Amino acid sequence: MPNDASNLSLPGAAIKSTPGLGSRTLSLLGAPQEAGAENGGFIVYENSVHLISFLGADAQSRTTRDGVPLTVLSLATKRSWKDHEGEWHSQTEWHSISCFAAVAEFASSLRKGAHIYVSGFLRSREIEKNGTGRGKNTGPKARVWEIRAIRIAKLDRAVQEDPSTNDPADNPTS
Repeated sequence: MPNDASNLSLPGAAIKSTPGLGSRTLSLLGAPQEAGAENGGFIVYENSVHLISFLGADAQSRTTRDGVPLTVLSLATKRSWKDHEGEWHSQTEWHSISCFAAVAEFASSLRKGAHIYVSGFLRSREIEKNGTGRGKNTGPKARVWEIRAIRIAKLDRAVQEDPSTNDPADNPTS
């Protein structure tokens, strides 16, 4: 097997054959293991978010000033764990999801309780704490984080018919 990382599909990536001081090795994803290290002339960064959970409210749809469809979703994720004493704990996080264009048009049909998969990236912006964030910026500011959705998939199962209505004895084929 050659000592280069050409099979990783990373331009300019190389794996040193004898690790030592100052050498860099690549992780499984191709990112340097040292913080701030360069990988063949470029620095590898990634900002991606993937969530699977349930909507906490119906989708809120509107259009931007430029006429682009915009839909905002509120998604809840939950983490549960058992402590060293055997007691269960849980933590719920709420995520604001912003969708534009065709993704927004699809997302506008989603309702509270829908089970969805969201893929996107993390964004932050400053807003006025006591204002609308529009016009003069006179109030104190706060930073809010949201997920900009690139893909959304609805994971809900199709509604099944009542099996009692599909009794073959009711519809003889002969």
